[in-house]
Amino acid sequence: MSTIIPQLIIGTTDLAAAFLFLYGLKRMSSPVTAPSGIFVAGLGMLVAILASFLYVFSVSAAARPHLAVNVGLALVALALGGGIAWWSGRKVALTAMPQMVALYNGMGGGAAGAIAAVELFGNKAQGLAQLVVTLLGALIGAVSLSGSVIAWAKLDGVIKKPLRVRGQQAVNALVMLATLVVGGYIAFVTQSGVEPLIPMPELITLFFGCALVFGVLMTLPIGGADMPVVISIYNALTGLAVGFEGFVLQNPALMIAGMVVGAAGTLLTLLMAKAMNRSVGNVVFTNFGTPAKHKQGNIKGSLKPVEAGDAGIFMRYASKVIIVPGYGLAAAQGQQKLYEFVKLLQAGGVDVKFAIHPVAGRMPGQMDVLLAEAGVPYDLIFQLEDINDQFAGADVALVIGANDVVNPAARTDKSSPIYGMPILNADKAKKVYVVKRGEGKGYAGIVNALFYGDNCNMVYGDAQAVLGKMIEAVKGLGLAAAA
Repeated sequence: MSTIIPQLIIGTTDLAAAFLFLYGLKRMSSPVTAPSGIFVAGLGMLVAILASFLYVFSVSAAARPHLAVNVGLALVALALGGGIAWWSGRKVALTAMPQMVALYNGMGGGAAGAIAAVELFGNKAQGLAQLVVTLLGALIGAVSLSGSVIAWAKLDGVIKKPLRVRGQQAVNALVMLATLVVGGYIAFVTQSGVEPLIPMPELITLFFGCALVFGVLMTLPIGGADMPVVISIYNALTGLAVGFEGFVLQNPALMIAGMVVGAAGTLLTLLMAKAMNRSVGNVVFTNFGTPAKHKQGNIKGSLKPVEAGDAGIFMRYASKVIIVPGYGLAAAQGQQKLYEFVKLLQAGGVDVKFAIHPVAGRMPGQMDVLLAEAGVPYDLIFQLEDINDQFAGADVALVIGANDVVNPAARTDKSSPIYGMPILNADKAKKVYVVKRGEGKGYAGIVNALFYGDNCNMVYGDAQAVLGKMIEAVKGLGLAAAA
């Protein structure tokens, strides 16, 4: 009877935690309710963690002498993890958020792999089905861990460019095949009782080693333009790994949370790939996202610089302005200045809207978060499919720090590596201003034909400084910012 009540409480709280996860995820579907959704999902995680301490009432007699030490270690780990997460969450810049997400994805995969390791080394998996699920969770978790670490290194600039060698895809296939063979051999030996050729601990270690190596090899050749999709892939893998290990532990909260994250991550990955007009396999197994050997001979015209103040005054007298934010805006931390400028335009009667490309920035949704941080009302923010037709009727398209997502070569140049990718039709506006620090290329490594258009002018400089000059120029006309 002493274990019935704790088990009942654990089961109830697991279901409550699962409900909070699902409800929180539902609220995250809208920018308006996303903050409360994150809080609700976090509360669900807290409930699940606290309930897990009730397992102390059902430990085996052999483990009871170590109970105090293990509980102490768990509390220390909880305090350290929570403290580091709280500190890093407060200190991290928005431009570094993709790196943090990549690391958190990796930690989730690593946690699932660690659970699987305990099950495998302790020979706790009962039956072939449970053993296979454990091995799958171990494989996916290990790949997610090492792959996410490489993704973080790429996003953080530790690894400057993709690393490719001749025959790399064949090597990757061999490593994956070796991992599957070792995993299959572990399952065969465990179920048949046959003496393994090498001790089981070394066999399990080899399995994890191969999986970790595969995660590294799979991610190294992927270019920067594909990082939003890569992050989403590893998010899905982490969820699947957690769900599999939840099945092994017979933990409903882990199973539900893992499957929800896996399903959401898979859907997001497909949406990201669709936004680039490519398949997920094309992202993982091709060379997109690196400087391309692409001839630019079909681009005519010249770059036409203009002063920031002149551009700002021109927009003041426009009727409709559509703004396309990109990673350059986040890097310059210019979102607050941008919204200040927008309010000045609105005070002068200008219709202002924001156009967001699904893969703008380095992480799905990064531009939405950037604008929300500045306080931009949600009814001014539109996704590609909702606003693309409006560019033709806009007096001005203001592109800030974006590149490939507004490159018309995606529509017109079949030799371009981004041909077929849906883009924002900024080039169809009557006038285009592009704010950039210099004449650098985007992640795809190609020149942007938009910059050479007859209707396009370049405004060179740091986005925050440029927007500051635009604000000064408009205020010089005697206008006050909108309340």
